[in-house]
Amino acid sequence: MPNKELRKAVIELSNKAGKPILKLTRKDYIDYGYSSLLDTYGEYYDVNLAVHNDLQHLVTGWPGGKPGKTEDQPFPKRIIIFSPHPDDDVISMGGTLRRLVRQGHEVHIAYQTSGNIAVNNEEVMRYLLFMRYFSNTFDGLVNPDYIDFADGVKSFVLGSGTPLDNNEYTLKIKTDIRKNEACLACAYNGVKERNIHFLEMPFYESGAVEKLPLSEVDYSIIYSLLDSIHPHQIYMAGDLADPHGTHEKCTSAVLHVLDQFRKEQANWLENCVVWFYRGAWAEYDWSEIDMAVPMSPDELLEKRNAILRHHSQMESAPFMGDDNRLFWQRAEDRNRATADKFDRLGLICYEAIEAFKRG
Repeated sequence: MPNKELRKAVIELSNKAGKPILKLTRKDYIDYGYSSLLDTYGEYYDVNLAVHNDLQHLVTGWPGGKPGKTEDQPFPKRIIIFSPHPDDDVISMGGTLRRLVRQGHEVHIAYQTSGNIAVNNEEVMRYLLFMRYFSNTFDGLVNPDYIDFADGVKSFVLGSGTPLDNNEYTLKIKTDIRKNEACLACAYNGVKERNIHFLEMPFYESGAVEKLPLSEVDYSIIYSLLDSIHPHQIYMAGDLADPHGTHEKCTSAVLHVLDQFRKEQANWLENCVVWFYRGAWAEYDWSEIDMAVPMSPDELLEKRNAILRHHSQMESAPFMGDDNRLFWQRAEDRNRATADKFDRLGLICYEAIEAFKRG
């Protein structure tokens, strides 16, 4: 099997020559300045075939492994998907998530932070006003104190009040909004309710964009979850350059705890594989990809439907950045672009692909 640097170089040549890998010639290697590869690795067609087969073997419809393929690999597997915010799971690997569930694995989703500051005040008003009208319809079922609070929000909506601040109460409501949306997406994807974990790591709860440092409390939350499940696969965020550093801290916390388990020589780690996924902004470089999970047109649509369950993160979501595309649009464009790259290299043509890097 060729190394990743050779893979990267041959893909570069393929793109420059505008040819699928298996159509590259000795002349292409010479004309585009890649003749040194032939000096090192042998005949051009042997190199082409080795890289083509290497890329082909990245693609799998069984991200959790096939049942009964090897005796040392259990099936079904216990799997944890760590999601820094309550929608990163479906945005980053929604197609793979659904496939893991459908193939019978015990899939757990661990939402690491509340994501509450990414909820606009209008979303809070939407829920509070609904409950205010609900209380009118079903008189006596709602606490009078809540009705007074909802009436205050209604006044703001009508323009006679002051804007809501991210105080203790509104942040709790925003947290509940995101929990509700995550549960809807999980239900759509077939994830069992008992396998949904809202960790609410304390470092996030500053009430502002700037977060608190990671603490032992954050680590202990991750430790307890892993120790209770002993997963065979762990998926976590690999896009560490996210705008506000939350992904980096969430992933750092998991890696820190895994190091702790290694020092303790935890037996379950011997059969545990870590996979990193990317978010909505960018894909892994070809030299980094270790697994590619394809999606059909229907599966891509199902991924979109799961993302759309996170209503508060659609048009009204703050921190969208300079990219005006919605999260589901970014995700689809990225997944389609990855599939298109496979197609142009002369590999199997898919509607979309989610890519992963092995930890």
